Amino acid sequence: MKQKIGMIGIGLMGHGIARNIARHGYPLTVLEHAGNQPLDELKAAGVTTQTSAKAVAESSEVVILCVTGTPQVEAVLLGAGGVLEGLKPGTVVIDCSTAVPTSTERVAQAVQAAGGRFLDTPMTRTPKEAHEGRLNLLVGGDAALFAECRPILACFAENITHAGPIGAGHRMKLLHNYVSLGFVTLLAEAAACAQRAGVAPEVFVDVLAKGGGGGAALERLKPFLLAQDSSGLRFSMSNALKDLGYYTQMAEDGGAPREVAQGVRHTLEQAVQAGNGDRLLPELVALLATR
Repeated sequence: MKQKIGMIGIGLMGHGIARNIARHGYPLTVLEHAGNQPLDELKAAGVTTQTSAKAVAESSEVVILCVTGTPQVEAVLLGAGGVLEGLKPGTVVIDCSTAVPTSTERVAQAVQAAGGRFLDTPMTRTPKEAHEGRLNLLVGGDAALFAECRPILACFAENITHAGPIGAGHRMKLLHNYVSLGFVTLLAEAAACAQRAGVAPEVFVDVLAKGGGGGAALERLKPFLLAQDSSGLRFSMSNALKDLGYYTQMAEDGGAPREVAQGVRHTLEQAVQAGNGDRLLPELVALLATR
């Protein structure tokens, strides 16, 4: 029989993950939470709900987390009524969130001390790929446990990479997001400069696409550059700032250079402090062009 899975965090990404787990026939229980996307489709597919993280853990053999960041991971695992209070021996906790790696190592130790097992499995790509079951996963943890859980991960991921021991998945995710969000921020600043300089957006996009500026970042920004459509990258400025903060903390902890990262973080910080945290990242072009 397929393992009983519990999931906490049914947001833009988590809803797609839950949808595909249910489609593959796994019994699934999710946490009722105000931050969830509508659960109608999931309930129609037989997904059940619980009102506490503890209750989700009590009914599950595998618990998947897909929450905003480190504070939320720590709260849902370690807090009152949290996962650890309901954890059964041998239960696997799979953390798909983006988190500070040093915290990941601490919560993994707490899970293991409570008799559970742990993988950090942050994801890349967008809600569209989550809905389609085509995410990329970066996995940190024991190789044998990774192999055991791979069939579950394959329900919602197209590319799955074992990055190393616990924490390696989150370290690789922060490296990835620094590069990808850094590219987007750089392109947004260049596009704002192009606008002020009178360069037509279609010329800007065409020349970059045929040269060294082509790639995923440009493709995600292109709908906004050409038609003011921000749906090409459904990632908020506050989330981008959070990830850059985690990256610079990781770099600082390791004594790594971070001057460029601090510049990207400063640009995002200014946008968020001006009240734009909930706006999508492509809109940074417009903010920079009118600053």
